[in-house]
Amino acid sequence: MPLNVAIQMDPIGQVRIAGDTGFALMLEAQARGHRLFTYTPDKLTLRDGKVTAVINPVEVRDVEGDYYTLGQPERTDLSTLDVVLLRQDPPFDMAYVSSTHMLERIHPKTLVVNDPTEVRNAPEKLFVTHFPELMPPTLITRDRAEIEAFREEFGEIVMKPLYGHGGATVFKTGKADPNFGSLCDLFANLFREPWVIQAFLKEVTEGDKRIILIDGKAAGAVNRVPAVGDLRANMVRGGAARPTDLSKRELEICERIGPALRERGLLLVGIDVIGGKLTEINVTAPTGVRAIKKLGGPDLAAQLFDVIEAKRRGDL
Repeated sequence: MPLNVAIQMDPIGQVRIAGDTGFALMLEAQARGHRLFTYTPDKLTLRDGKVTAVINPVEVRDVEGDYYTLGQPERTDLSTLDVVLLRQDPPFDMAYVSSTHMLERIHPKTLVVNDPTEVRNAPEKLFVTHFPELMPPTLITRDRAEIEAFREEFGEIVMKPLYGHGGATVFKTGKADPNFGSLCDLFANLFREPWVIQAFLKEVTEGDKRIILIDGKAAGAVNRVPAVGDLRANMVRGGAARPTDLSKRELEICERIGPALRERGLLLVGIDVIGGKLTEINVTAPTGVRAIKKLGGPDLAAQLFDVIEAKRRGDL
């Protein structure tokens, strides 16, 4: 039975289709005969308890430069749809949080992927701290003295904003770094929230593995290798995608966190693992699905829609 599927996303004309997971999901939905719509978060409206958005019917094709055709926009009660895919990119700011408050009014009558309440309650760099035994030593603070003590203990450390994304503003510093004070000043001026401080994992040069979990189960992975001279392995920062298998340790990590993901209705999750250490659990708009398939891995968009359709039928 065809479903009405809307994707809440950034403007479709800005999508880089070669690596965009949301676009992969759109292609899969269309291939299955589902009716596809798109809208941007600024089109959400809450009035008298009803959540609406100006949505456009859309047709997509995997052709660079000619990948979509939009139909006429129409304001629509989102509770009349079957599925909403929450796919706009972070930053995870108050605009993002506000959209989750609106979408929770329609979920689960309309299946929102991921569950908007749990997206709000599980920001990537905080939710992961529920599993400290799987992580590298990690400090969340903006207290300079605490950071200095942590640096003294571990030597080389990584500093990043708590609600950052895509590898932006990630720095490595060490005990003798004369830029440390300036770096702390920079973070203090840029971010009101605490910062994430982690012991540096030298294994990052071998890759930062992105593992996709679907309904709490490990489904596929890609190894992202940093460019020469860069700490960050994110593909949007020049990291190279390499095929990979999951180690015993990585499977153990997935088995440990899987039940928590399922319990929270987090159907599509991307975790980051460096040297057998879990560093992030990405629930907002995880990426990697297209890279995994292009490198000969499984079709994760198809796996996710198998789960979505089963949930709409009431089988899960």
